[in-house]
Amino acid sequence: MSRFLYRMGRFAFRHRFGVAVAWVALLVLGGLGASAATPPAPSSFSMPGTEAQRAVDLLEQRFPEAAADGATARVVFKAPDGHTMTEPGTRAAVEKTLGAIRHSSPQVAAVTDPFRAGTVSADGTVAYAPVTYRAQAAALGEPAKEALLKTVREARTDGLTVEVGGSAVQQDKGDSGTEIVGIAIAAVVLVATFGSLVAAGLPLLTALFGVGLGVCTISALAHTLDLGDTTSTLAMMLGLAVGIDYALFVVTRYRTELAEGRDREEAAGRATGTAGSAVVLAGLTVVIALAALSVVGIPVLTKMGLAAAGTVALAVVVALTLLPALLAFAGKRIVGRRECRRPRERPAARSSLGARWARFVLRRPVMVLVASVIGVGALAVPATSLKLGLPDEGAMPTASTQHKAYDLISDGFGPGANGPLTVVVDAHRHHDADAAARRVGSHLRALDGVAAVGRPTFDPGRDTAVITVVPSTQPADARTEHLVHRIRHTGSELSEVTGAPVLVTGQTGMKVDFSAKINGALLPYLGITVGLAFLLLMLVFRSVLVPLKAALGFLLSVGAALGALVAVFQWGWLADVLGVQQTGPIVSTMPIFMVGIVFGLAMDYEVFLVTRMREARAAGQTSRQAIVTGFRHGGRIVASAAVIMTAVFGSFVASGEDSVKMIGLGLAVAVLLDAFVVRMTIVPAVLALLGDAAWWLPAWLRRVLPQADVEGRAPRGAREGGATDAGPPAPAQAPHGETVHR
Repeated sequence: MSRFLYRMGRFAFRHRFGVAVAWVALLVLGGLGASAATPPAPSSFSMPGTEAQRAVDLLEQRFPEAAADGATARVVFKAPDGHTMTEPGTRAAVEKTLGAIRHSSPQVAAVTDPFRAGTVSADGTVAYAPVTYRAQAAALGEPAKEALLKTVREARTDGLTVEVGGSAVQQDKGDSGTEIVGIAIAAVVLVATFGSLVAAGLPLLTALFGVGLGVCTISALAHTLDLGDTTSTLAMMLGLAVGIDYALFVVTRYRTELAEGRDREEAAGRATGTAGSAVVLAGLTVVIALAALSVVGIPVLTKMGLAAAGTVALAVVVALTLLPALLAFAGKRIVGRRECRRPRERPAARSSLGARWARFVLRRPVMVLVASVIGVGALAVPATSLKLGLPDEGAMPTASTQHKAYDLISDGFGPGANGPLTVVVDAHRHHDADAAARRVGSHLRALDGVAAVGRPTFDPGRDTAVITVVPSTQPADARTEHLVHRIRHTGSELSEVTGAPVLVTGQTGMKVDFSAKINGALLPYLGITVGLAFLLLMLVFRSVLVPLKAALGFLLSVGAALGALVAVFQWGWLADVLGVQQTGPIVSTMPIFMVGIVFGLAMDYEVFLVTRMREARAAGQTSRQAIVTGFRHGGRIVASAAVIMTAVFGSFVASGEDSVKMIGLGLAVAVLLDAFVVRMTIVPAVLALLGDAAWWLPAWLRRVLPQADVEGRAPRGAREGGATDAGPPAPAQAPHGETVHR
């Protein structure tokens, strides 16, 4: 592989104009395709195979006019102090507000009068009016949302409190500016790393180029493949992360080759052939982790994973083709003035902070290993108390109207009123649908944890009944989840007796099934991701223990990151400092997304360090010398990349939403620990203790596994088109353990 990439790098360098024009043409075509594409239809969230989804599908068939998946809102009223909602003046103000909402948008399907529906609290101080829309929340126009919010604001007169919640008032996140902050931080770190504006600018330029082309492609295919906005967001975040990392590695190797006295074209070929091989390997591990999201069985996650995987693959190709061409355009400006003024010497002869750190670890491997494992393990201890769930409006900022509406309903009707369950009785095969629905209702009232059971509502054919069940606990409470399971168990028993299937859905039911589906897929996902990456690393490094050590280290860093999330967001540690507004379960998708994203970045760092060690061993260095060489050349790269990613992810902690804070803190902690503790501390300590055994591979595996050359050791005698097409010469060992090249 390295020989092929070597030739590719030289070709791109030599034909810089053609390569650059080809990539610009692709970007232009992608932009034109995105601009001309039909806007994507609103993505409908679905979970095939779950009971909640089957109930939603049934409701759409039997109640087509009800828009089972349409946007909803609940307008909540609280009477002025000392008054009740039923007083003539207050009631008139409520009815006026509801009338204005009915005429606020043609997308409004129905507005329920709380006085007729009985949605007035027992003490008469709080009432709420459900509002349904003909469109899904994602398709609801901004004018309809703004008209609803404006009506609510104007109704707050004479002491009347009016708030609104529900999917209809979910605000589009829009651009938070995090990407710009991340790029600025990356630029500062890259300039500090390279000491050259040109060298620092190339990783940013290629990363932005790859992300731009990837996002344009996603936009062009969004309507055809039903891709949502979050797909582009994930692709952009990961594309920037890995795009900067990959270009950083290639540019650093190119500068090293120049410092060793090679001409620019040869240096570009060598950098692409050696560092490019590591980039391919790192990219494959990230693609595996993202594509494996398909095992969850939720279409939206599958599409997000595959689209992000495509963007990462594009970042690899950009780093191997466009970057060598840009290196040719950069000329000698790729080397900073400080490097130009320094007398030329072999980089291997220079000491560096990474090399000094590696020697420190090599002198005390047991102490460093034990201290690091104990420290990271201690951070992971809270993860044993991990509780997963999905956030509701009670987790939104306390100043938001959604949170205020949530609290008013909890105070007036009990915490379960914020997450009522929808029980569907499919009585089309039952001779008496009314009797079946009454029987189900009576059994529901007898269950512990049920605060109220509504009257059955039938479809026009009177063969399907819908019963609203209000739990006595809030939606995110574990007891509410247990109630859902008890209702389903009771429903299955009743179905056997009556012949009328009983299904549970609603937002709370969907969340319960979503969490269960995610939890059930986590171990298979982890097994597929880590297993395939293990095989890939074993193929490349020709070792069993090196990939095993990489996988175990990754599990350590993810466990510690989950422990930090539990400590902050479940237990409330540092909650005030970080601005966490409410403690509760960790978002169900966090573990699986953290595994996918962090695994990809962790393998990047592992590959960047260990491939250079492997290359040094192939050149004849001892295992300990190879460790120092790997850190001399790769330590600064890994540190720079980790600082960039930690700062970018950490910037999300400033968000006003706890769920966004959770993502930012979890990823920042995971990347920070994995890079500086696992890869740069535990890895050299383990390799030092294992010695040559670290590179052991059973003889039968050695015969079976194909040879994947990532160190530039492929036969280089053959030449195509003269000496300029030959592969990079094999490195040799200098008398004092320094790598030189013939």
